[in-house]
Amino acid sequence: MFAEVFHHGLFAGKTVLVSGGSSGIGLEIARGFSRLGATTIASGSSAQKLASRRQDAADRAIEFRLIDVSDGQQVDAALKDLPRLDVLVNAAGIARPEAEYQQETFMQVMEVNLNSVMRLSQQVMPQLLASRGSIVNVASMLSYLADALVPAYCASKSGVTGLTRALAHRYGPQGVRVNAVAPGYHKTDMTQPLWRDPAAAEHISNRTALKRWGRAEDLVGAVLFLSSDAAQYITGAVLPVDGGYVSGM
Repeated sequence: MFAEVFHHGLFAGKTVLVSGGSSGIGLEIARGFSRLGATTIASGSSAQKLASRRQDAADRAIEFRLIDVSDGQQVDAALKDLPRLDVLVNAAGIARPEAEYQQETFMQVMEVNLNSVMRLSQQVMPQLLASRGSIVNVASMLSYLADALVPAYCASKSGVTGLTRALAHRYGPQGVRVNAVAPGYHKTDMTQPLWRDPAAAEHISNRTALKRWGRAEDLVGAVLFLSSDAAQYITGAVLPVDGGYVSGM
């Protein structure tokens, strides 16, 4: 649908990096940029998933790189020689329900969901400064709401919104914009236990204003917009893409 809304060459000549781009929301975002002409790099931490993506004819225009975003040395080695970058999308994220009350798991989730946002942003900032580019972070409706099953996920996504605003003010004077999207309930592998439970799925649908679950591709248009010149005076913003879930009673 987004390809019918945006000009097909919108990101021609641009280079985009999407972390967490081997599956789910990140993959759909990477596909969106690629279809609109961008040279697109998608990172993931699973060699098996990346191999599968490389074999998919639909994704042949995307360069998939094995990068563990929680490993600073790996990030540096993979990206230090990147010649150009116009857009960074920080989409890597994990959740470990219940297990996040264990300190080791809590820290692992924080490392992937929050610390990697800072790590990647700083790593490629020289390229973004040179291109006067932009960053789009993937926050969550749990940046604002509580879920007792995932304390680290809630904390990390709340942190993403704060970091988004701080980076926007730090680098805005030099022409780099930093925004975020806050997804609600979208049908992905991470939310599968909920959308496969008829009672839970219906409850969530009824809470949204649009009376349906989101799809991974529902986030693509918002990210493309925030990365485009149409949003050139938008920075430090967090755009909800939740079908009206948070605004509902």
